[in-house]
Amino acid sequence: MAQNAPEETLALLARISQKPGVQSTLVISRENGAIVRTSGLISNSSTANPNSTLPASLENAPDSYSNGRKESGIHSAEDVASIVWSFVGAAGILVDGLDKEDEVKLLRLRTKKNELVIIPDPKFILVAIHDTPPA
Repeated sequence: MAQNAPEETLALLARISQKPGVQSTLVISRENGAIVRTSGLISNSSTANPNSTLPASLENAPDSYSNGRKESGIHSAEDVASIVWSFVGAAGILVDGLDKEDEVKLLRLRTKKNELVIIPDPKFILVAIHDTPPA
């Protein structure tokens, strides 16, 4: 798979975060699960990740990607990032067990309250959390 340029990653994040009901977004390092960027989730950290591999233009992008909505703060950004990073790793193991030549492209997790759209990219994991659509 060709590696996305940071501009493509930013464009993809902007596109998925503009969907109706999006409460928050996360960009997580694929390498170690560190938060690269977040909007709409409360973070326990007051500083940006100094080890970020995103260019400053992506890291300091405006928070318009949350559609003006904020997550209720039930979980910190770090908690969500850790859980999602583990989930993507487990999904990768599952896909690898089914077909070593295949890879995870998109994960959607729907609960009663929220739906997570997770897009694994070679360098980052993009996450949009939104209201669960009516059935």
